[in-house]
Amino acid sequence: MSESKTARQLRAERSREALLDAAAAAFVETGVQAPVRDIAKRAGVGVGTVYRHFPTRADLVTAVYRHQVEECVALAEKLIADDVPPTDALCRWTSAFTDFLVTKHGLSDALSSDDPSLNNLHALIFDSLVPAFASLVERAQESGEVSKDVSPVTFLRAIGNLCIVGPGYTEADAKAMVGLLLAGSGATSAPAP
Repeated sequence: MSESKTARQLRAERSREALLDAAAAAFVETGVQAPVRDIAKRAGVGVGTVYRHFPTRADLVTAVYRHQVEECVALAEKLIADDVPPTDALCRWTSAFTDFLVTKHGLSDALSSDDPSLNNLHALIFDSLVPAFASLVERAQESGEVSKDVSPVTFLRAIGNLCIVGPGYTEADAKAMVGLLLAGSGATSAPAP
């Protein structure tokens, strides 16, 4: 007896979700270059299943981070909707984004890469994350709390660059440096992340 289309779709969706969870965990532990066979093993599927869902590593990386990027966008919208004071909103969002970057080993490198296979990730960042961050920066600029000389794109790129951890530069160092960047931008009335 053949399996119904709905049952196949449900099984495929479960496999996809398991792969995304496994890849997210692997990326936290070893970075975005984690071996595909390790991700497949964590998910309890074969390597072929990984490639069926995500033909390239860039597809997998983009899919894993899409959800977290969407959460960052939603946070910016919520901070604005809740009428959180502009500098506080900017600092809260930046803190959440910094936590996201420093726990995703290799993501900052991927974001700053010119690798054409990561264009999907670049597009995701620039099409959704930059406008969300810009809305917070612009509110803080309109209130006079952040210098109007600060470009949201440059600011976001600087945060990303500061979050590239490595030997002798820890997650705590990255968070401290992002706090200094916020203070230097004029966002001095709120605590550093």
